[in-house]
Amino acid sequence: MSLSSLLPTPTNAVWDREDERRLAAKGAPQIGALVSAKIAAPPYGCRKDWVPRTEADFGDGGAFPEIHVAQYPLGLGAPGTMGKKSDALAVRLDDKGKIKYDAIARQGHGKDKVVYSSISQLLPAEVLAEDADELQRPDEESVAETTEETRLALEKLTNQKITSALPVRHAQKAGPAQYIRYTPSQQGDAFNSGAKQRVIRMVEAQLDPMEPPKFRINKKIPRGPPSPPAPVLHSPSRKVTVKEQKEWKIPPCISNWKNAKGYTIPLDKRLAADGRGLQQVHINEKFAKMAEALYIADRKAREAVEARAQLEKKLAQKEKEKKEDMLRMMAQRAREERAGLRNPETASDPIGGGANGVEARERNDLRAERQRERQRDRNLQRAAPEKRSKLQKERERDISEQIALGLPAKSAGNGETLFDQRLFNTTKGMDSGYGDDEAYNVYDKPWRDANTLGNHIYRPSKQADSDNYGGDLDAIVNTKRFVPDKQFSGASRETAGAVRSGPVEFEKEEDPFGLDQFLNMAKKAPKRAEEKSERNSQSERKRSRRD
Repeated sequence: MSLSSLLPTPTNAVWDREDERRLAAKGAPQIGALVSAKIAAPPYGCRKDWVPRTEADFGDGGAFPEIHVAQYPLGLGAPGTMGKKSDALAVRLDDKGKIKYDAIARQGHGKDKVVYSSISQLLPAEVLAEDADELQRPDEESVAETTEETRLALEKLTNQKITSALPVRHAQKAGPAQYIRYTPSQQGDAFNSGAKQRVIRMVEAQLDPMEPPKFRINKKIPRGPPSPPAPVLHSPSRKVTVKEQKEWKIPPCISNWKNAKGYTIPLDKRLAADGRGLQQVHINEKFAKMAEALYIADRKAREAVEARAQLEKKLAQKEKEKKEDMLRMMAQRAREERAGLRNPETASDPIGGGANGVEARERNDLRAERQRERQRDRNLQRAAPEKRSKLQKERERDISEQIALGLPAKSAGNGETLFDQRLFNTTKGMDSGYGDDEAYNVYDKPWRDANTLGNHIYRPSKQADSDNYGGDLDAIVNTKRFVPDKQFSGASRETAGAVRSGPVEFEKEEDPFGLDQFLNMAKKAPKRAEEKSERNSQSERKRSRRD
């Protein structure tokens, strides 16, 4: 029993050259091409004076060591390929003996890059047990250790950035000295000064903080290629039915306004291009609610109108019956009066006698007349307010001086309206002029009456304070101390008996400088005669010069 009979049948067919030769020797039929062009190297021991020239001479193997010439199997190291970067990848097999094609997807990426090359890698990992080691939380020691390592790494990065940003770097602390015991291999007095061992002290060299960097440290490394896109898994292609083809058919762009080339386009094509058939008509449910609400409102309105019409009909019927009863009573009363059964005067006034009936008719006539007047006034005011009479407009107008000064109006006993007399036409208006230009009469009349002027200037008023003039105010008022009849010293006695109108009187003196006479002469002087004489004299002078 052979070993191959015990092992299971391999899933992949393995090609072996020895098996092929064995089958050929037995005479088994070969399945393949009719003509086989096979190039093989001579067997071992018969390769004298044979040199491999092409890649086919090497077969699937490497170089021949017994042939001392430059050999380049599969073109590796050939002079024409030196310096060229090859994209060839080595063929690798998985655990099942199949070729791993994911090497093509991983080409150009780092070893830590996650690349999904099969559908099995996209499926989530199956959790077999809840107490698996991968699902357990780390203990406190591992958490503290990881935290400390992370903190130290972050501090190192932060300190490096802070140090590089400083304008002046501080000198770095040198590490502790190390002592190394050295035992040379050559012993003797002639070597190593006769010492068997030496102790070497290793100290880090001090760096100059002001020295510029010797190497370029700010060189930016190009970013690596991004992760490859996830594989797109397509379903197998299937045939498209006629219905799907019609659904996917896009109508041509047909304009409803422009037809530059004048094509005859049927209406169905225009409607198809418009896209109206693609829209589905959807009626909102609120339209039904609105229609129902309108119907209910219409019915309610009709019921209300009908009820109102019936009520008006009943009221009209009652009014008609009331009028018929009144006419019936009036006819009955008239028949009784004609028959002499009732007195007409007592009939007109059923409460009292004839005098009361006459007074009642007069009052009714007066009320009717006033009602007509009020109606007429309202009509005039509403229709044409400008047509009212002037008397009606000025009925409430009063332009008297008492109203202007805030005093109560004094109405005449005869009922006539008072008017301001200054508003009427007088002879002392603007047309009367201001008199002579030389007259010094700015005011046409004195400010106060002359009789009352002297009684108010040098005498206290009746409302004066008693503290200022004392308690005996009447004696001060009746005193003769400031009487205007008393003359000043040196004044003439001719006017002693004359009564003055004011406290002080002045006399007009003659012109001491003669200004009035000078002005009169200047006004009377003939100006034009002098001008003519001057002109004549000038003309005579000119004539004499010409001669």
